[in-house]
Amino acid sequence: AVPRTRILATGGASHNKKILQVLSDVFNAPVFTIDTANSACLGSAYRAIHGLVAERNVSLADVVKSAPEPRLAVTPTPGAEEV
Repeated sequence: AVPRTRILATGGASHNKKILQVLSDVFNAPVFTIDTANSACLGSAYRAIHGLVAERNVSLADVVKSAPEPRLAVTPTPGAEEV
């Protein structure tokens, strides 16, 4: 089975539920947000940490375990995938 897609929205637009609903409906996937300042830099920071510990065979999944837990913001509108 193919794993279900989910979208993680960050930045200013992530506070607009209507924009998030459009994303959810277009991609037929739930949209999650995180309440983190400077979230655009967060992925780069985790990749940098991963690079620092790469010689110890630490996976990126292990590095991001300390990431803030995303919060479900919206789910697809039933039937939207047919439109």
